[in-house]
Amino acid sequence: MESFSLILAIVVVTALAFDFTNGFHDTANAMATTISTGALKPKIAVAMSAVLNLAGAFLSVEVANTISKGLVDETGIRPEVIFAALVGAILWNLLTWLVGLPSSSSHALMGGLVGATVASAGFGAVHGDVLVTKVLLPAVAAPLVAGLASMLATRFSYGIAGKAEGEATRKGYRVGQIASAGLVSLAHGTNDAQKTMGIITLALIAGGSIAPGSNPPTWVILSAGLAIALGTYIGGWRIIRTMGTGLTDLEPRQGFAAQTSAATAILASSHLGFSLSTTHVVSGSVMGAGLGRKGGVVRWSTATRMVVAWLLTLPAAALVGAGAESVTDLGDWGTAVVAVFLIASSAAIWKISRREVVDHTNVVAENAEPAGVVTTAIAAVTPPPTGTVTEGLTATIPAPAAEPASATPPAATV
Repeated sequence: MESFSLILAIVVVTALAFDFTNGFHDTANAMATTISTGALKPKIAVAMSAVLNLAGAFLSVEVANTISKGLVDETGIRPEVIFAALVGAILWNLLTWLVGLPSSSSHALMGGLVGATVASAGFGAVHGDVLVTKVLLPAVAAPLVAGLASMLATRFSYGIAGKAEGEATRKGYRVGQIASAGLVSLAHGTNDAQKTMGIITLALIAGGSIAPGSNPPTWVILSAGLAIALGTYIGGWRIIRTMGTGLTDLEPRQGFAAQTSAATAILASSHLGFSLSTTHVVSGSVMGAGLGRKGGVVRWSTATRMVVAWLLTLPAAALVGAGAESVTDLGDWGTAVVAVFLIASSAAIWKISRREVVDHTNVVAENAEPAGVVTTAIAAVTPPPTGTVTEGLTATIPAPAAEPASATPPAATV
C-alpha cells in the first residue's frame, strides 16, 4: 500500500507538471495576436490570460469526463500506465516549445495515453469510437472550420468599415481584440485544464481512491486550474513569436476576427465534450484572418512545419508513452529510471533553450523568415501609395541641357 501511495503521488505531481507545460505551451493561442498587434503589452497579456484560464477551469467537466471515462478502459489501467503517458506528453511539449512550433498539448496527452494503454493492456483497452469521434475528427475539422469562419469574419469587418483607418477605428478593434483574447483564455481553461483533471481522475480511479465513473474532485479541479494558470503566466514566448508574427502579419481587426472565431469553436467543443486542440483552432483562425485581408500573406513554410508537427504529435507521444510503459512494467526500479530520464531530458531541453533566449522583450522582433517568391513578386510590382515617401528611395532630376554655342561670331563693334 505504501508503494502504491507513492506511485499515485508521483502520477499526480507529473500530471500537474504536464499541466504547467500545457499552460506556457498554449499561451500563444490566446495572446499571440493581441501581443503582435500591440493591443496589450506582453506581460499584461499573459497575466490576464492566466487569471482567465483559472476561471475557465471551473466552468465545465465534460472534457475531463471524456478522458477519465471514455477514451480508455478505466478498470484495466494501472497508475504506472498514466505516468508513462504523461512522460510522452511532457517531452513532446518541451521539444515543440524548443523549436517554437505550436503543436497540440491535447494530442500529446491523448497519444501518450493511447500508447501506454496499448503497451499495457492491448488495443482492446482503447475505445476506438471515442478516439475517432471526439479526438481525431475534431482535429481535422476544427482548424478548417475556424479558419473559414475567421476568413469570412475578416472580410466582413473590412467590408463594413470600408476604408476607415482612423485612430478611433484602430482603437475600437484593439478593445475588441482584448475582449476576444480574454474569451479565448476562458475557453482554453474550460478545455485544456480539464484534460489534466481527467488524467488525474483516471489515476485516482486506477489506484482505487475514488469509484469508477466519478467526476473530478474539487481539489483536482483547483490544482489543475492553478497549474495551467501558472504555466500561462510564465509565457511560452517562442511559440507566441511564431503564432503572432511568424505565420502572418495581422492588423487589429484581423486579430479580433481570429480570436472571436477561435473562442466560439473552443467553447462549443467544450460544451459537447470534445477533446479539441485549441492550438489547431487558433492556428486555423490566424491563417484564415491572414487570407481574409486583401493583400494578406500566410507564410506557408511556417504553416507546413506546423502541420507536420500536428501529424507527428499523436504517434510520437504514443511511441514514447509505450516505451516508458515497457520500462515501468519492470517494477519500481523501472519507474525510477523513467522518472530520472524525464527529469534529465527536461533539464537538457531547458539548457539548450538558453542558447537563444526569447522573452517578453524580444517576442515581437521582426520575423527572420524570408518572404517567399509570391510575396516578393507582389511587392516588386506594387507601386507605393500616393502622397507618401518610401524610405530608401531617391529621385534624380536631370539637369537642363546647356544652350548650344552659336556658330556665328558676334558682330564687331565699330
